[in-house]
Amino acid sequence: MGQANWLILPIAALLPLILGFIYYHPKVLGTKLALMMDQPIEEITGKRSIGKTALIYLFSIMLAYALMVISVHQSAIFQLFLMDPELANSNSEYASFINNFMTKYGGRHRSFGHGVIHGAEASLIWGLAYLGMTTLMQGKPLKSIWIHLGFWVLCCGLMGGVICAFF
Repeated sequence: MGQANWLILPIAALLPLILGFIYYHPKVLGTKLALMMDQPIEEITGKRSIGKTALIYLFSIMLAYALMVISVHQSAIFQLFLMDPELANSNSEYASFINNFMTKYGGRHRSFGHGVIHGAEASLIWGLAYLGMTTLMQGKPLKSIWIHLGFWVLCCGLMGGVICAFF
């Protein structure tokens, strides 16, 4: 696996901003969603302030971190030993075990396709639960779930792929 590339998380976090601009554009699905929700298109594709964009990006970084934990299976080995002070000692049994383990298995399941599968899977499981409950509680049309879920499956799939391949 080598050294973790933490820079990939803020890079992958740009994907929801870019994909959201395209996906919810009036010529793609923005108009359809606005009609379905009985809202003006401006409310769906409205202007974003710097503060809102910054919050979206912050939430995207949080999502990128969660997708890293889900799609990069090698991160689990560090979770097992994270709080053990011996891990910091490069001559310890733990450090030796982790180095040997990572040398042997560090490259397993580290592809774009593997990350896409886990990202899409996570968005289907968590996204459908969150979107479904929120939509039902707010009394919005059930069809709107599928438009938003499509965005999150695409977005999390691509984010998971980028993270898994390059982290």
